[in-house]
Amino acid sequence: MNTKLLIDALMQQTTVLIARLSTAAGIRAPLAHVADQVFLELSREIEAQGVGRKVAADMFGLAIRTYQKKVRRITESGTARDRTLWEAVLEHLTSQGSASRRDLMKVFHRDDPMVVGSVLNDLVSGGLLYRTGTGDGSVFGVTAERDLSVALAEQTREGIAPIIWVLVFRSGELRRSDLLQRLSVPAEIIDEALASLCASGQLRKDGEGDEARYSASTFLVPVGAEQGWEAAVLDHFQAVARAIACKVELGRTQSKADDVVGGATLSFHVHREHPHRQEVLDLLRRVRGDVNQLWNRVQEYNSAHPAPEESREEVSFYFGQSVTRSSEEIS
Repeated sequence: MNTKLLIDALMQQTTVLIARLSTAAGIRAPLAHVADQVFLELSREIEAQGVGRKVAADMFGLAIRTYQKKVRRITESGTARDRTLWEAVLEHLTSQGSASRRDLMKVFHRDDPMVVGSVLNDLVSGGLLYRTGTGDGSVFGVTAERDLSVALAEQTREGIAPIIWVLVFRSGELRRSDLLQRLSVPAEIIDEALASLCASGQLRKDGEGDEARYSASTFLVPVGAEQGWEAAVLDHFQAVARAIACKVELGRTQSKADDVVGGATLSFHVHREHPHRQEVLDLLRRVRGDVNQLWNRVQEYNSAHPAPEESREEVSFYFGQSVTRSSEEIS
């Protein structure tokens, strides 16, 4: 497989992951900004690798002037995320109190009526809206105990702290201004999360204001934790991507027995009566147990024998397991 085919395949798998995350648990996450975000992050990383702007523009098939204008436009609008129809309907009903289906169709006449109807059904089934009546005369309103602004703010507060923790941990050190730039979240919510993480000892702070620097010596989302799964997903994804990138940068496309950078993927084909099925299914539990024991031993030693930063090595070990059953078994 050549590099272009590999990039195309990775992009396709990444879009599958994003699509599943955006609809997880009935959530409809906004995606309007994704294309611009991909372009901006790619351009930044390509230039960070030492590629000049003219060459970077050519890689995107753009003239240098068009490339520069596009980067500037996206950067300037990076703090304002486009709203989804899902959010727009909720905001309209929150401000109006309630509205009939007929009136809502007039307000959102530029949108596909079938899409508007699907969004309304989605919001009702999710408990964010109530509906009275049927047909065009049916009335929709925001469920009182789940006011939009409060619900969205609380969801953000619950999920942002672990994301900040893992970003700081993997970056080594980040400034408050870096986090404000990378996360599309109000500054006060980021400040609340930073204060909480520092108070719990998960982050260390050096300095004040936007230039305050934050660092973390460890990151851990315990098995069974109800909060932080998003950060755990990000951490795992970063570890896999970084290991592949390191392997590519080393120029070693063939594996060797003494590799310390790399990975392996094995697929086991079993069935319900297979004598080794349970042994295979227990792989995640066994490996997680072994790795956690080793991690605890390393942490205990590090606490008793701190090493200078300049001699520190970070080894990221990732593993995972998925089970895909045939359609016959699923049914």
